[in-house]
Amino acid sequence: MVKAVALLIGLSIFLFACTGGEKLPSLKEYFKSDETGIKTGGVKLIPVQTPKGTFKVWTKRFGNNPRIKVLLLHGGPGSTHEYWECAESFLPQEGIEFIYYDQLGSWYSDQPDDSSLWVTERFVEEVEQVRKALGLNKDNFYLLGHSWGGILAMEYALKYQDNLKALIISNMMSSCPEYDRYADEVLSKDIPPDVLKQIREFEAKGDYKNPKYMELLLKHYYVKHILRTPVEEWPDPVVRAFNHTNEKIYVLMQGPSEFGISGRLEKWDRSKDLNKIKVPTLVIGARYDTMDPEHMKWMATQVQNGSYLFCPNGSHMCMYDDQETYFKGLIKFIKEVDAGKKKVEF
Repeated sequence: MVKAVALLIGLSIFLFACTGGEKLPSLKEYFKSDETGIKTGGVKLIPVQTPKGTFKVWTKRFGNNPRIKVLLLHGGPGSTHEYWECAESFLPQEGIEFIYYDQLGSWYSDQPDDSSLWVTERFVEEVEQVRKALGLNKDNFYLLGHSWGGILAMEYALKYQDNLKALIISNMMSSCPEYDRYADEVLSKDIPPDVLKQIREFEAKGDYKNPKYMELLLKHYYVKHILRTPVEEWPDPVVRAFNHTNEKIYVLMQGPSEFGISGRLEKWDRSKDLNKIKVPTLVIGARYDTMDPEHMKWMATQVQNGSYLFCPNGSHMCMYDDQETYFKGLIKFIKEVDAGKKKVEF
């Protein structure tokens, strides 16, 4: 009997330690609102100071967990939070709080028409202002950036990582020249030569608005490397995000499409600075991604506390076309970091 009691006590201590000494928030605690006055369902418009004046950006909190708050950075640049809506099918049941956020210029936020605002350095300062307004800190702040959001997350970490609990880089390489090379030397081989010739001709003429240009890309590139389902079956959150993309920002910074890069980000490269990132960092790659999965695997070895999650059935939007792997791995990383781990095995 004494042995049994001792065993139970030991097991209790072990389980307590494995959960970081805390239980998941109850249903009531998770959905508790801390809003005062008229409640908005978690929506908060945050004033952001810029060199061109003060503007408001849109955020929406989902859930409440004092230890785990995940700020979602969408891609583009100029896309929206909408394609992250799939997170609602996975994170709440795990007690994970997450925050939608449309960056300045995106659909739900102010959209000033000033091209000088669309530079990485200003976006980094915007994220820092959002962090402060939301009360995120090193004890609870997980920053998850996808695609361009991954660039923004890396840049933020390199300047403000003391504010982070963990960093998650989803489907983004640390070098745009390498991304461009991968598209040109590897992924282009997947496209029939006659189709590739037509695509290159449209690009050489700057005829990006031609419906035929995007038609060719959708059929021969996007359904293979962006989201691996027929376009007509793309989930509504993804369709809305694409339809609501701010093309001025997107073309200026990324270029006319996801087939390589030619905008302001063309020369961006932080591959030699990854070793400066010390917070627990998860890098997520996918077999059919527009980004080289081997490069992203390498990134996880360059940061000081890196983990790598590989989505074998996924593409650039693997939170949709390899959901089981993506969210299972993401949740595992978040929970194990919360329990005190710096690196996670998958």
